[in-house]
Amino acid sequence: MAVILVLGAALAAGLLLALSPWLWPPRERAARERPSALAALLESAGFSHVAPRVVVAVCAGAALVAASVAWLVTTVGVLALLAGLAGVAWPLLWLRSRAARLVRARRALWPDVCDLLIASVRAGMSLPDAVSSLARSAPPALRAAFAGFERDMAASGHFDSSADRLKSALADPMADRIVETLRMARQVGGTELTPVLRALAASVRADAALRSEVESRQSWTRGAAVLGVLAPWVIVALLAMRPEGAEAYSSPEGVALLLAGAAVSIVAFRVMLRIGRLPEPRRWFA
Repeated sequence: MAVILVLGAALAAGLLLALSPWLWPPRERAARERPSALAALLESAGFSHVAPRVVVAVCAGAALVAASVAWLVTTVGVLALLAGLAGVAWPLLWLRSRAARLVRARRALWPDVCDLLIASVRAGMSLPDAVSSLARSAPPALRAAFAGFERDMAASGHFDSSADRLKSALADPMADRIVETLRMARQVGGTELTPVLRALAASVRADAALRSEVESRQSWTRGAAVLGVLAPWVIVALLAMRPEGAEAYSSPEGVALLLAGAAVSIVAFRVMLRIGRLPEPRRWFA
């Protein structure tokens, strides 16, 4: 009887261990398959190595500092609350602004990357070696990501997984297009890789020139949005520093006025940014 129980327990444990990858997937793999919005924002801003909880802690600290300063300066509770909400949003807005700057800065570099890949392929190098060589020949802003690809290839020798990590490190729609083009060429073969990369480089150059011209003409829209939101609140802060102003804003009518003004400012700011924003290309299989 004891032997039967031991064998049954061993069989049950074996079946449980065999099914465990599907019953309890690793947290790292689950997070990679379903990245949160905050993790995607960090990745696009170039901070893929930073945990989302760090951003949450920074937002909480910024909110505490902003609310404390507003309370000490104005002694108006609703202004301290609004300042705390602004402190929460500031790190997220900074990350989005950094991500947009990175995309704009890298947009002009990808044609050079395509040209380097074309030269390497025409010189007879294999695709993994051609991509690895970019760790030394690519523009300085991109070398770190390609150096990581080179280390991954040296450690694993698996092109697909190394390419996925390269896409995650670059976090750029054009990088996704180039990597997926190289992946397809490696999987199906063919002699059309050089013309495809040359056409892709020409397309990127034309798109970058057009976007740069349009963004320069629409920059006043973003400036007007920022000025239109900040100017009234600077005046409110100056008025709240006076005792009679603080007393007025602490009344129920003053609280309602400030809350309504905050709602109008947020809606107007979002509408202005929406008007002045160009549609961004989406990432491929990210």
